[in-house]
Amino acid sequence: MESPSPKDNTASDPIELSEPPAAAAGEIQSGRLAGKSLAAAISIVAFPVLLQQLMAAFVGLADKIFAGHLRSEIVIPALDGVGVGSYVGWLIGIAMSGLGIGGQAIIARSMGAGDVDVGEKALGQAISMSVVWGVFCGIVMWLLADELASIGELSSQATIFCIQYVRVFAVSMPFFGIVMVGAMCMHGAGETVRPFLISVGINIVNVSVSWILCGADIDFGDSILVNPFSFDLDVLGIALGSVFGIAVGAVLTLLILFRGIRDLKLRPGSLLPSASMAWRVVRIGIPNFLEGMAMWTANIFVLGFIGTIAGKAMKSAAMAEEGRGSTDLAVAGEGLQGAHIIAVQWESFSFLPGFAIGIAAGALAGQYLGAGNLAMAKKAVWVCVSLGMALMGLIGIGFIIWGETLTSIISQNTVHLEVVPTLLVICGATQIFFAASMIIRQALRGTGDTVWVFIITVVSSYGIRLPLAWFLGVYLEWGLPGIWIGLCGELGVRAVFFTMRFVQGGWAKRAI
Repeated sequence: MESPSPKDNTASDPIELSEPPAAAAGEIQSGRLAGKSLAAAISIVAFPVLLQQLMAAFVGLADKIFAGHLRSEIVIPALDGVGVGSYVGWLIGIAMSGLGIGGQAIIARSMGAGDVDVGEKALGQAISMSVVWGVFCGIVMWLLADELASIGELSSQATIFCIQYVRVFAVSMPFFGIVMVGAMCMHGAGETVRPFLISVGINIVNVSVSWILCGADIDFGDSILVNPFSFDLDVLGIALGSVFGIAVGAVLTLLILFRGIRDLKLRPGSLLPSASMAWRVVRIGIPNFLEGMAMWTANIFVLGFIGTIAGKAMKSAAMAEEGRGSTDLAVAGEGLQGAHIIAVQWESFSFLPGFAIGIAAGALAGQYLGAGNLAMAKKAVWVCVSLGMALMGLIGIGFIIWGETLTSIISQNTVHLEVVPTLLVICGATQIFFAASMIIRQALRGTGDTVWVFIITVVSSYGIRLPLAWFLGVYLEWGLPGIWIGLCGELGVRAVFFTMRFVQGGWAKRAI
């Protein structure tokens, strides 16, 4: 059966993977990656994405640094509250990534096949739906802020900080949707420099406004950067700074997309509802959204495990009338949520090369499939996996060696300094497995194979990750390190599952 030529494709006609357009001749036909070698294409996509994600990670890092340098009497509840509350940031990303991956996959295929019209229709539908979906998700997060705080079994002061942080972030959902979905759609076309520049703008606004409003004085060794402003809004100021930054990023994203990038432009007409194209975007994105929600929910259970450990330890300490020195505090569980989120914050930096290279793997695999070149699609993914494992392995060594130094950058509280370095050693030892899991997962998502990614994630998270974390951390009473051994150990199993799916090759036969 002859495949339709690019000009015959409509928004309702799926692009067949098994029989690509003859005109493609195995080469990417449009977009920024057209005519580029594999090495050049990986560099074009991955390096700006790495810088973009570095900027995004600094947004979260800045929030934790500011919280860790508030008044000494509120540092522990502030970091506990921001730590639990920051899970809303992850939820925001999950909520929007479904629309983003749907638009990205369709745009990548259309760029490979040279069908620009389909890509622009997908872009318009993804952006318009991101605003509507953002409003809905923001309302839900506002209403569930109290419940999130109670799951973490926070103190009364930490609960106040957590609710403030979550509800302010809930307001930013429509803006965040535009930023994230717009960036992912540009990635599908091979454009990664402009999303990076947008993230730079977000960081500048976020850091400046957050510091001005929160009132924190920042320690730099023996020097102190004194905050000259008198707003002193504490955690509320930190959250407001992030929202201002995201709003600026949304405006910049729309300006760039309306102006257009190579072979992709946001046109007002494409924003109007189109049932056929909207369904194509959503059909790919639903499994991705469900996968993300499964991961997010699993980590909410982890917060509950940590809360259980902390609660039991503090009750035992109170009953025994133990002293409240630094070691006693660590054992009794005070600040464990903050310790967990500090380790997660540093762990997120190890994601950066893996995520960036994974984006390149997904974009290249999708575009080469659109061009009908399965061999190059496979080769691109394996090259990306090898590169990512090498880079993330080196970062893991850094975690093992400099754990205490990294912890002290965010907080110099003795509780955190005693707990976090151990978590970073556990994390560092498993980085190569995380790299393989992350990059192959991104590659499968970029080709539209989101159903299998969802199945693997759910089976591994709920069949292995949670039971192992609970068994080691709660049942065996190994505490927070036991939970982290379970969490990081599961990543190795998940890497095997994703590798098996990629080798099996069913992802290359899906039509989107």
